[in-house]
Amino acid sequence: MRRTLFPGLVCAGVFCIQPITLVRAQVPGGQTQSPSTPSTFPGQNSPNRSQGANGPMGTNTPDASTMPDKTDDKKFLKDAALGGMTEVELGKLATQKAARDDVKQFGQKMVDDHTKANDRLKQIAGQENIPVPDTLDSKHQSRIDKLSKLSGADFDKAYIKDQLKDHQTDVREFNTEAQSGTDPNIKSFAANTLPTLQHHLDMVKDLNKSEKTSAKQTQGQ
Repeated sequence: MRRTLFPGLVCAGVFCIQPITLVRAQVPGGQTQSPSTPSTFPGQNSPNRSQGANGPMGTNTPDASTMPDKTDDKKFLKDAALGGMTEVELGKLATQKAARDDVKQFGQKMVDDHTKANDRLKQIAGQENIPVPDTLDSKHQSRIDKLSKLSGADFDKAYIKDQLKDHQTDVREFNTEAQSGTDPNIKSFAANTLPTLQHHLDMVKDLNKSEKTSAKQTQGQ
């Protein structure tokens, strides 16, 4: 009996053997994937998947370079305590030594507002167990000593200049703490005090304008 061999099929007895064709699956990008390579399931990263600078690709981990710098809450509180005490002492000098009534009134407002702020600051420092100075250091004391030697128009001019520079710094530092501080109570203190400091800055800017106008009028005489 003749045996007929069909193309691609060989029969021996009751067994039929068909040549196995290896199929290489197509993957995106025109590349092929061997059957022995395990598929990537949804939610899993391929072993050779590229990693971003901030972790696995696809995560939303923020870049550290874009994160705002955190402030030192303890240092801020210490500096604010020293600054507040200085404002009170300088304000007292202004009520005694200033020639202009508006400068005297500004000095009294510094005493009133910064005394309240200092009391609140001490309360927060106690709650957070953060030690703050209760006396001035040499740097801040030197500002008081310098102005205490002046009086009248000379005091007005020097005091206004001092307050303009100091409140520009205060507004910047309190704003930074309010935005980037880590302690909620200290951040809240900074945020709540900031409008008062901004108002002080606006007031001293007006005093400075008046001082310059007065100086020009004096020179024109």
